[in-house]
Amino acid sequence: MNQRKESSRTVSYQLIRSDRTTITIQIEEDGAVVVRAPLFCSRSAADEFVRVKHDWIQKHLNRIFCSRDVQEEKIRSGEIRPLPQTGEEILACRRQAAAVFAGKAAYYSGLMQVGYQKITIREQKTRWGSCSSKGNLNFNWRLVLAPEGVLNYVVVHELAHRREMNHSPRFWQIVADIMPDYRQYREWLRLFGECLY
Repeated sequence: MNQRKESSRTVSYQLIRSDRTTITIQIEEDGAVVVRAPLFCSRSAADEFVRVKHDWIQKHLNRIFCSRDVQEEKIRSGEIRPLPQTGEEILACRRQAAAVFAGKAAYYSGLMQVGYQKITIREQKTRWGSCSSKGNLNFNWRLVLAPEGVLNYVVVHELAHRREMNHSPRFWQIVADIMPDYRQYREWLRLFGECLY
């Protein structure tokens, strides 16, 4: 058995080679990433496997990072609002989200000089917002539990798609023109988005 620490696209992992035929990734309870590979698996092949699985790894690491303790601490500090527990509380948050996003979309679309069609409030499991080619905007209602800067970032992000339906450098420049510090809010969502559930 061969063990060594490797790194691929900011994900550090332990490579364990053994007498096996497949390559797998295991996420330990403490957040350690372990790649188990056949004896003949090269370092570059393991790196490539981790690179391809990067989003899956990050998703699982985020869940560990945003444990119940972290969630409770963020609620205590006021960084995020308490999570709704009942159907009534959820409905109230969804209504609030509809009003908040309508106001923010109207404000930022004026600044950015872009138009949009309707706004829909959803609870997407894989994204915080989206913008269709027709200009319809969708937002995850759970964002109203996050810091206001995060909400602003998501609105600006989706409205920027009214000019660039991609994530090219030109797209990110549009976002940066309105919100120069957008990276900190994007990073907040990456690290703590799971705390909103």
